[in-house]
Amino acid sequence: MKTFLHIVFVVALGLSAHVAGAAAPQDGVADGPRVMTLHDCMAYAISNSTKIRIQQAATGDARLDRRDAALKLFTPQITAQTYAYYNFGRSIDPQTNTYFNTTSFHNNYGVSAGYDLFDGFQAVNNYRISKTGMLIADSQEKQVKADICLAVMEAYFNVVYYKRLCDVYEEQAAVAEQALAKARRQEELGQKGHADVIQMEADLADRQYDLTNTYNMYCDQKMTLSDLMFWPVDEELNIDTSMPVWQIEPVASESVVDFALEHNPGIQIASWQELNAKRELNTAKWQLLPSVGLYAGWSTSYYTYQGSETASFANQFKNKNNGGEYVEVSLQIPIWNRLSKHSAISRRQHALDKATAELDQKRRDVESEVRRAVQDRDGAATAYQQAQRKAEVQAEAYTLNLKKLEQGLISPLEFQTANNNYLKAQADEMNSLFKYLIKQAVVRYYNGVEYVNQ
Repeated sequence: MKTFLHIVFVVALGLSAHVAGAAAPQDGVADGPRVMTLHDCMAYAISNSTKIRIQQAATGDARLDRRDAALKLFTPQITAQTYAYYNFGRSIDPQTNTYFNTTSFHNNYGVSAGYDLFDGFQAVNNYRISKTGMLIADSQEKQVKADICLAVMEAYFNVVYYKRLCDVYEEQAAVAEQALAKARRQEELGQKGHADVIQMEADLADRQYDLTNTYNMYCDQKMTLSDLMFWPVDEELNIDTSMPVWQIEPVASESVVDFALEHNPGIQIASWQELNAKRELNTAKWQLLPSVGLYAGWSTSYYTYQGSETASFANQFKNKNNGGEYVEVSLQIPIWNRLSKHSAISRRQHALDKATAELDQKRRDVESEVRRAVQDRDGAATAYQQAQRKAEVQAEAYTLNLKKLEQGLISPLEFQTANNNYLKAQADEMNSLFKYLIKQAVVRYYNGVEYVNQ
């Protein structure tokens, strides 16, 4: 029965928009305007937000870090070099290995490759850290999207609230204007006193003032929504201002808490950051061990000098003349590096302690937020049901008092009091509904449903 009465109330508010009265400026409507729903507004904001673009750039950096770590782990480093120079002073003859003072020309070529056979698992851990970094970047992007959607939702409901409130005040102003016209006629006929007419004029002025202030708030919230969406400044934003449907979704707080502690992006980010801190600590400890590397290369050269005949470039370039190859295995043993590696271990340990504490704090924060969100949602549902009942009673009382005013059974001042109560009840009902819908959306989000998919 309450749901039916609420639907009737919503329909009445929708029909009130056409009532003539102390009119506020009307929204400009473009030819063939697109009416944006809440889902449309959130999707548009995600597609155009600079915060998303910034985070996507960070995700791109994380993807490059993962690629670089994979290449360093699985592929060797290969370099090629060449150089050429003239020598105008004393130099060594490559053929006789004796000094001479003749101008000479030297040209060298070389290719080398190297691979770390053991580097304290630094490359392996860096690759694992980079993979976790990609997960962190993806979760951070989800967090940014969630923050944008929640901000858009709050702004959207504020726009709807003030638009619906404008309709109510417009209807009240129209009723007050009609009552004033009737009272003036009754004053001319001697059926009402001049004081009653003045009181009705004051009541009409109050309604028009409230309508203007409410419309200004509507425009302000609409501008806020446009800014959050990055809506073009030269285009009119038209949104669906119909009252949304509500329904109670009983969800146990414990189940939501358990799901959020496992799947919430903030907790996942803190958990992966702790895991990376552990890997970095292990890498720092392994750096105390020797490192082993494998290297290989090939080189050749060409030379010529004044006053002497040398072999051609092709003959010198061949391996049998100036070419050479090498294979090298290196072992580096750290002995004394001014305790820099021990300091690095201590710093990594402190970073791990910090990451662990941040994870514990994040778990506590999310658990508190979930429990508070469930409690707020349930409280908002109860408040909305009570506001519905109050609005129904005040609507009935307003109708009766309007008839009494027309029959002269109550004074305009008494009717104004009843009218104010009626307006407050309508505003409270809409406000409590939007609060409930936002709290409900927060609980759904913690339970795994993204805002944009609600």
